[in-house]
Amino acid sequence: MHSHHHVHAHPHGSHHENKSLMVVALAINVALLAIGVAGWIAFDSVALLADAGHVLSDVGAIALGVFAATVAARPPTAKRTFGYARTEILAALANGVLLVAVAVLVFVEAIGRLNGSPDVGGGGVLAVGLIGLAGNAVATAVLQRGDREDINLEGVLRHSAADALGSLGVIVAGAVVLATGWDQADAVAGMLIGVLVLLGSWRLISEPVNVLMEGAPPGVNANEVGEAMARVEGVREVHDLHVWTVTSGFPALAAHVIVEPAHDPDEVRRRVEAVLKERFGIEHTTLQAMAERLLELEDRLPGNR
Repeated sequence: MHSHHHVHAHPHGSHHENKSLMVVALAINVALLAIGVAGWIAFDSVALLADAGHVLSDVGAIALGVFAATVAARPPTAKRTFGYARTEILAALANGVLLVAVAVLVFVEAIGRLNGSPDVGGGGVLAVGLIGLAGNAVATAVLQRGDREDINLEGVLRHSAADALGSLGVIVAGAVVLATGWDQADAVAGMLIGVLVLLGSWRLISEPVNVLMEGAPPGVNANEVGEAMARVEGVREVHDLHVWTVTSGFPALAAHVIVEPAHDPDEVRRRVEAVLKERFGIEHTTLQAMAERLLELEDRLPGNR
């Protein structure tokens, strides 16, 4: 019997750069939050309130992302053999849930104002929206330079991109109020921002849940993987196949491989590993390659009858 545990550390080379980019985006968003809150108070705008709430969620999300990136870079230990990489998954899930909460709060506030909005300072709303759009565009551009396979960075980027769209809504609302005096445009813009926030939460919730449920990586069909392994020269049978994701960009696989009697189990195992890497991008594998003749001998032992 030949057992092989092929270990690859999670690629953290890009994570340090991602962390630096998130720190820059955090500083931008803190400044935008202060401007948004001041604009909300000064111009009594629900659109600015919604946008400020979203920016506040961004500040929390980015701070959480920076913390997660720091913790995830810690090396494995005897107790946590995969290290702390899944901290990023938990952070992304928390970001998604936070987005849903922000969307609900925006809907409640906006609906309450549809029947009777207070006077909204259209010019001020427009000015703050333009500042917010510029700041969010810069933050999004900075974050796009990072590794998009990192779901933690992707979560922060989606927050920032949604904020840029939210700022567009604020600009439109300010322009409409300024041109027509229809104050309800501010509440409508707030609701549209809430929809954008809600849509941005889907991947941040669904993908971490898939990882935590030990689901197959996105785009990987376990049946196809098993069939490809079974077609490798020298493989008689593949069973106990498991494919899962440790964290974003880190798929893993474990399986038992029964080898034809005329083939060397170690050589067959290397062929299977090559197929898994080249066709499916799976490099972290735990394969137990057992020759069929040895398996039959074990079955004849008294304790295995």
